[in-house]
Amino acid sequence: MNAKPEIHASACPHDCPSTCALEVEKLDETTIGRVRGAAENLYTAGVICAKVARYAERIHHPDRLKHPLRRVGPKGDGRFERISWDDALDEVAEGLLRAERAHGPEAVWPYYYAGTMGLVMRDGIHRLRHAKNYSGQYSTVCTTLAFTGFIAGTGKLAGADPREMAKSDVVVIWGTNPVNTQVNVMTHAVKARKERGAKIVAVDTYRNGTAQQADMHLCVRPGTDGALACAVMHVLFRDGHADRAYLERYTDAPAELEAHLQSRTPAWASDITGLPVDEIEAFARLIGENKRTFLRLGYGFSRSRNGAVNMHAALSIAAVTGAWQYEGGGAFHNNGAIFHWDKTLIEGLDVRDPSVRVLDQARIGPVLTGDAEALRGGPPVTALLIQNTNPMMIAPDLNKVHAGFRRDDLFVCVHEQFLTETAKMADIVLPATMFLEHDDIYQGGGHQHIIMGAKVIEPPAECRSNHEVICALAQRLGAEHRGFGMSPWEIIDETLTASGWPDAETVKRARWIDCQPDFETAHYLRGFGHADGRFRFKVDWSEPKPHGFGPNGAGAEPPALPDHWTAIEEATDELPFRLVTAPARNYLNSSFTETPTSIKRERRPTVMLHPDDAAALGVGDGARVRMGNRRGDIVIHTRIFDGLRRGVVIVESIWPNHAFEEGIGINALTGADPAAPVGGAAYHDNAVWIRAA
Repeated sequence: MNAKPEIHASACPHDCPSTCALEVEKLDETTIGRVRGAAENLYTAGVICAKVARYAERIHHPDRLKHPLRRVGPKGDGRFERISWDDALDEVAEGLLRAERAHGPEAVWPYYYAGTMGLVMRDGIHRLRHAKNYSGQYSTVCTTLAFTGFIAGTGKLAGADPREMAKSDVVVIWGTNPVNTQVNVMTHAVKARKERGAKIVAVDTYRNGTAQQADMHLCVRPGTDGALACAVMHVLFRDGHADRAYLERYTDAPAELEAHLQSRTPAWASDITGLPVDEIEAFARLIGENKRTFLRLGYGFSRSRNGAVNMHAALSIAAVTGAWQYEGGGAFHNNGAIFHWDKTLIEGLDVRDPSVRVLDQARIGPVLTGDAEALRGGPPVTALLIQNTNPMMIAPDLNKVHAGFRRDDLFVCVHEQFLTETAKMADIVLPATMFLEHDDIYQGGGHQHIIMGAKVIEPPAECRSNHEVICALAQRLGAEHRGFGMSPWEIIDETLTASGWPDAETVKRARWIDCQPDFETAHYLRGFGHADGRFRFKVDWSEPKPHGFGPNGAGAEPPALPDHWTAIEEATDELPFRLVTAPARNYLNSSFTETPTSIKRERRPTVMLHPDDAAALGVGDGARVRMGNRRGDIVIHTRIFDGLRRGVVIVESIWPNHAFEEGIGINALTGADPAAPVGGAAYHDNAVWIRAA
């Protein structure tokens, strides 16, 4: 009889706000079995996405990188030879030092993101950056616009306990498709429907999986959420559903807002959003008649050039109704502010020189192709050290990114788990561990837990963790910081206690810490996060930082009060379609695009076309079309679909470039121009043309 597998606690490391608490079967020292959600964690509640449930398929994939590699062919050709770790690290150190000797330390750009959400393995690259005065990174590909819009209203990146969705009478899921990306949102929303008869409303640009499960779907044109929010608030004031006592006590400019909204009628919003007037009225009435309305606001707001304004407008609805006063009411986007981390040790903040230039992550294409503004007046970037991200696939304005990586004078080291399209452009490739093969600590952006992710199994062959690589390079580069001499566990332990949390052993025994603030704090009943304690309807958009990363010139300043801001890439006669690059169900950014089950379920890249648009173009279901704009063009197959507005097209992504017949993926069409007020990439805000291929 086979021995019963050991069950180990862990946390999902992937860039989904759920950061699920996991239970993992350990079959032997190098092998896992099933992965399931931890039932005792009140947010995960035993439910995880199918991608992570079959994680054994990824961690034991035959194509995992297992040894250091040196490029022997042209860049991108994929030809490498196996070398030793010492030789690999020596060559990487020499490549970075060579760039530093020629142009100064700012010529080296450690480039990373959220391939793991573990604080040590994700953020430790900053310790090397700061110890060496390498160029900084302003991370803008995901959260910037949504965070900015939310904080503009509340003054703090935190909201009502997301588990309270189960106690709501109306759950509004706006700007996110949790069926694809945050399955736990649906767990709590569906619980409210089953136990309370709650209504679920989805606001999105197409009839996706979440919209199909909702009681009401408002299918808006991309970038028009602010108009819908304003019309809803117009009705709330008009029909007596505004809580005037709450507004007077907790908000900054209710009378000015009400006057401003007089002209923002449902008919006005209908022309902008494409929604019928009666749908807008019904949505507003549902919110007005149910004080326990929970606005679950997602990252879709971050994908539009007017996203910060749209997020703030949608968020403002809860302040107009006073929904924050009720359990099951209010709003939530991310809980990042509740964890109060001291990351000095992890990131080497004690040796950071604030005068060193900071480069915009989303503008890696302009940076690598020598754009003077993107380089912020500094030297060219001639060396990249890349962990936890795949810019050759996921970065916007992809043709520029590819051109930059092809530079002969650019030295690239990629530390990865698979030979990604970015790894294929590297001079040196280093094999990386996966989350069950090292110690780390995680926070839940989408909930309220700190979760321990202790090492469960040994890594295959010669894989090393991010921390090991950073420390080994530091030694060769002469970088000094005490964190380079510590183990991940020691860093976790000190960071926890420095941040006011229990030590690492205590958290490991408990599996997680519930950091949820009390009800009055979470619902801002003691005042919002601004100095005056009031929710801000009227925003000074010059306040958010960092300055200098947004667009310049006329029209770059967002409106002070909630509104529809026409800063989006509008359709024109030449570019008649609005393209949204929404997330696919079986991929997570560029992760899981290598696993056979995910590939089989997604089949191939497709563009969703309204039947009337397809007829006008003269193309049928499954036809090849060419889609493009000034940034580039791609060939893709059609999927005729009536669950979107005419003039809107959807490509669920992100597929690898090689999945497209001409070897360039969907981000060839997305822009790297920064959005107001503080930068950010607008992946869902693209005007394109389409014609039969």
